[in-house]
Amino acid sequence: MEFMRRPEPEALYGGAAGGGKSDALVIEALRQVHIPHYRALILRKTYPQLSDLVDKSQSYYRRAFPEAQYNATSHVWVFPSGAKIYFGSMQYTKDRTNYQGKAFDFIGFDELTHFEWEEYSYMMSRNRPTGPGTRVYLRATTNPGGVGHGWVKARFITPAPPGTPIVEEYPVRMPDGTEKVLRRARVFIPSSIFDNPALLENDPDYLASLAAMPEAEKQALLYGSWDSFSGQVFTEWRNDPNHYEDQRWTHVIAPFTIPKHWKIYRGYDFGFSKPFSVGWYAADEEGRLYRIKELYGCTGRPNEGLRIDPVEQARRIREAEQNDPVLRGRVIQGIADPAIFDESRGESIASMMERGPNFLHWMPGDHTRLAGKMQMHYRLNFDGEGRPMLQVFNTCKHFIRTIPNLVYDESNVEDIDTRQEDHIYDECRYVLMENPISPPRHTSAPPVLDDPLELHRKAKFLRV
Repeated sequence: MEFMRRPEPEALYGGAAGGGKSDALVIEALRQVHIPHYRALILRKTYPQLSDLVDKSQSYYRRAFPEAQYNATSHVWVFPSGAKIYFGSMQYTKDRTNYQGKAFDFIGFDELTHFEWEEYSYMMSRNRPTGPGTRVYLRATTNPGGVGHGWVKARFITPAPPGTPIVEEYPVRMPDGTEKVLRRARVFIPSSIFDNPALLENDPDYLASLAAMPEAEKQALLYGSWDSFSGQVFTEWRNDPNHYEDQRWTHVIAPFTIPKHWKIYRGYDFGFSKPFSVGWYAADEEGRLYRIKELYGCTGRPNEGLRIDPVEQARRIREAEQNDPVLRGRVIQGIADPAIFDESRGESIASMMERGPNFLHWMPGDHTRLAGKMQMHYRLNFDGEGRPMLQVFNTCKHFIRTIPNLVYDESNVEDIDTRQEDHIYDECRYVLMENPISPPRHTSAPPVLDDPLELHRKAKFLRV
């Protein structure tokens, strides 16, 4: 009910399993079927995934509107008024053009984290009135995990507590030359199996089934955690502010003064339409690496680059080093994606960045993907004293945002899905491969004090 009464143009209902998300989405689409020109669209990533939604619609729609007809060929419900609700899919990003030129008063995404930002944002342009008197809005449901986990979390979860509207302002230049500031709101409503007593009554074992799942899936589906989910690549990651100062049992630490004799590395991944990424790393006497600074060329929208050329990127990198007292005057070894040395279509990106007043010299990094991924695993592991071999200053916001959200590629299950915002990961990989370490003995981090799993175990112990 909380999800369905929200007035915002965008609302996400999700988190844990068992909250009736798909049911809510299918029923929400019915809200305006009394309007003859009303058009709605409910989307899943692939067509076979739609079958469960269609089955739900068969149950709900026929009971609410016995005269409504479903066309299985066109995947559309036609209601007595003439209103229509379509069921569609978008398996590949290019499939979004199938909806070009169309308008839908209501668009619902089921399992939003299966979609990429480009797909969701494009469909926002299709969300427009089909005639007078309709309400135009988007609704989505999801569990954590999937290729879109990062952008969904950044858009709906991180900016505000659940139930709190997130309002953004967008300046628009009007035809008369004036600028108008428009506002658009969105909100996240969490779901929980404990909100669904009917399910728990009908299937008492369902709660036990969720509790028995592997740890990542249990944290996501039982507790609705957006920090632990199925398919997460770097499950070792831990960001615990309680340990920022003592630097144990966390990968994120407070900045400290870098000794002058420590070696400095600069990793680089080129991007134009996608973000470019630069990371500066300091190596201590034990070979531990610290990411001490970053420069991330993004617009602020998910995975969207600044579209600036290599020479301007070099200028910004050099400027960042000259303005930083830790980096100014230091010998810095630059390691970059070997692709920037390609001269098959003219002057290479590396050559462009080397000439001129912003002279930057790069060495080609080792692009061996699986070996680089394993180096990241090795360095994120904690030793017996609670220290990993890679730590990040808490000022490196984009590293902290993107690395924990990386998921595996479904078709190449040993590697990450490159459709994600993986530019910082690539740039970091080149530096790690320049400083490879052997596999360490794995040590698990202790649970945080408010870990839901620990609370669950303690409650069970007390009951016994």
